Amino acid sequence: MVLQSLQGLPAFIAYFCLTIVAVVVYLAVYMRITPHDEFVLIRRDLPGASIALGLSLLGFALPLASAVAHSANLLDCAIWAVIALIVQILVFFAIRIPVPDVSDRIAKGEMAAAIWLGLASVTAGLLSAASMTL
Repeated sequence: MVLQSLQGLPAFIAYFCLTIVAVVVYLAVYMRITPHDEFVLIRRDLPGASIALGLSLLGFALPLASAVAHSANLLDCAIWAVIALIVQILVFFAIRIPVPDVSDRIAKGEMAAAIWLGLASVTAGLLSAASMTL
């Protein structure tokens, strides 16, 4: 019974490691393209930075989870992870159209800008996850 349950353990480990790497890559890319340093702002106790970054990460994790659930193999999953990353980067640039100074506002501690960015990221993540019909 236990051995039967553990048959999926190698696949679990492989996909979990892949998703951890994808998340680290996502954070590195995302923080590189944003004009503000989220972790510096978080260390300064600016909640907007945590909200924006956390919701952006959630917006990436949603389609990543969908990719794990629906992909044929690790390579397929990795390809969809890259697509999810690209979508989130595009969202960051798209939300700057109506609010061009969103990064400056987040750095100043303005919550509205952080919520706008975060929820736009989650929305894109939900739509991306639903669109991954693989």
